[in-house]
Amino acid sequence: MDRISFTVLHATAADAVTTAAGILPPAGPADLVGVIGRAVLDALHPVGKRHRVKARTRKNPTSKYGPNAGQHPTTSQNYTIDTTVTFFEHGLSNRSRR
Repeated sequence: MDRISFTVLHATAADAVTTAAGILPPAGPADLVGVIGRAVLDALHPVGKRHRVKARTRKNPTSKYGPNAGQHPTTSQNYTIDTTVTFFEHGLSNRSRR
């Protein structure tokens, strides 16, 4: 799935819809791939390794959580939310048309 081009897929599907191609099945053996599948398979991206975005780090003696140690609250905090829901019987009036 990494090699499939969404642009090719979308453009071919749009062309098939606007030209109304493939509405009736062709005479003869069934084509399992179809027009869209054939276009996508013809325009696959090349096979290649993905480059690392970030260099791999090995065992690091410094923790990324060290600077935040002790800054969190020591007890849990409670919050109360008060919500009012209003239902309209007839809805709102329409906006005036200009």
